Amino acid sequence: MNDLLHLAQRMMLRAHAPYSKFHVGAALRAEDGSIHGGCNVENAAYPQGLCAEAGAIAALIASGNKRILECVVVGPGPEVITPCGGCRQKLREFAGDDVPVHLCGPDGLHRTMTLGQLLPMSFGPQHFA
Repeated sequence: MNDLLHLAQRMMLRAHAPYSKFHVGAALRAEDGSIHGGCNVENAAYPQGLCAEAGAIAALIASGNKRILECVVVGPGPEVITPCGGCRQKLREFAGDDVPVHLCGPDGLHRTMTLGQLLPMSFGPQHFA
């Protein structure tokens, strides 16, 4: 997980958060072993912003991958930072309920949960099978 954590920490430093000052970084491991990062990008028109997880997912998909095997989210402060509800659903599109999501702060790992714990009874691609 250290490679993911280091990338997510770098992404957090690159976040564009002039309004909230709440910098978040995320990193994902694809099934081919590659890792992909993203940071939050705020916009003066608030709903037009982008979460770190969504940016990392876009990078993963742009690389030609489709499956997430592991996720790290890093945010500021002592509180456990979790993906927002929308990002939990976005992660679910490309990850199973058993995928570990490592919730980190600047000091490192705070807690690890599965995506299924973060988004119980989720609606996913299997509903269309």
